[in-house]
Amino acid sequence: MNQKVNPLIVIIGVGFFLLLMIGSRVALTINPGERAVIFRKFTSGLDKENVIEPGFHLISPWNEAFVYEVKEQKVEESMDILDKNGLSMAIDITLRFNPTYGKIGYLHEEFGRSYVDRLVVPEVRSAVRKVMGRYEAEEIYSTKRNEVEETIINETKTILEQNNVVMKALLIRSIRLPEKIRQAIDDKLKQEQEASAYRYRIDKERSEAERKRIAAEGEAAANKIINSSLTPSLLKMRGIEATIELSKSPNSKVVVIGSGENGMPLILND
Repeated sequence: MNQKVNPLIVIIGVGFFLLLMIGSRVALTINPGERAVIFRKFTSGLDKENVIEPGFHLISPWNEAFVYEVKEQKVEESMDILDKNGLSMAIDITLRFNPTYGKIGYLHEEFGRSYVDRLVVPEVRSAVRKVMGRYEAEEIYSTKRNEVEETIINETKTILEQNNVVMKALLIRSIRLPEKIRQAIDDKLKQEQEASAYRYRIDKERSEAERKRIAAEGEAAANKIINSSLTPSLLKMRGIEATIELSKSPNSKVVVIGSGENGMPLILND
């Protein structure tokens, strides 16, 4: 037996379905660590200036919201590069970044929500290759590694900030050279360290020898001055003075007179 469907139930069902659809388009919740921009398709287009903050918002159902995560993100890249002389090496890099909060609209207009693949990764790779192409493998691997890393950081940071992305950190995790090249560089560095240590020892010994020479010259000069002042008359006078002082002692004593005109008295206690 056929039963007629109540038109009221149909209307209510359709209305409820429409409310669900409209509600999902009207109610916008932005979570912490997110920002959004609105695209007003029938009026002003993409509203780049007004960035939607975290919280609950109502928007017109015919407008569209683009939500961006603004928490710190990380990409890790491994790439093969060439040094100044065309030598191939492998490098691993970690980059930490986030979109500029108040510039989400401009970032969306230029690159869209796939800005990591369209902007961040290509610019990091470009900066690394460009900077390392200015140096030789030995400089990149050892002697100028800090300089190379600092240059890559500065150039990457500049280009990303120009495109509304904040770079928090860039780390070179590892640099891998062909084994023979790496061994040759390590051997050269070891030899330079040994030569430096040898030069240090030579300089130290030279300084010690110079110190001893100066001390010896000073002692010789002092002796020369003393010897030049010790005349026979002075020695005789000092001997007489010493004898007189000893003779004043209450103890009994024996006086021995030296032979010759320069003989000096010697006093012996009993």
